Amino acid sequence: MTKADIVDTIATATGLTKVETEAVVDGFISTVIHSLRDGKNIEIRGFGSFKVKKRKGRIARNPRTGEQVMVSEHWVPLFKVSKEVKTLVNENLKKILG
Repeated sequence: MTKADIVDTIATATGLTKVETEAVVDGFISTVIHSLRDGKNIEIRGFGSFKVKKRKGRIARNPRTGEQVMVSEHWVPLFKVSKEVKTLVNENLKKILG
């Protein structure tokens, strides 16, 4: 599903125009990005949480050349899905896929 598909689905469900819906979706995405950039965590109950986590520096290997390279410590954004969504997806796909 693409952002355009999400906009279409929300616009149909809410009766808002696609332009208005796209502005809301863009605003949500922008808010999440700016919050993570500033080191803030976001929790949306019943959906999941966005966090940033610090990864330690380490020695890695270039898979093409086999050469060892140093990867410096860095921050990575993470999304952890809620238990409710995880359960819902699991139960629904068990019914569909067997």
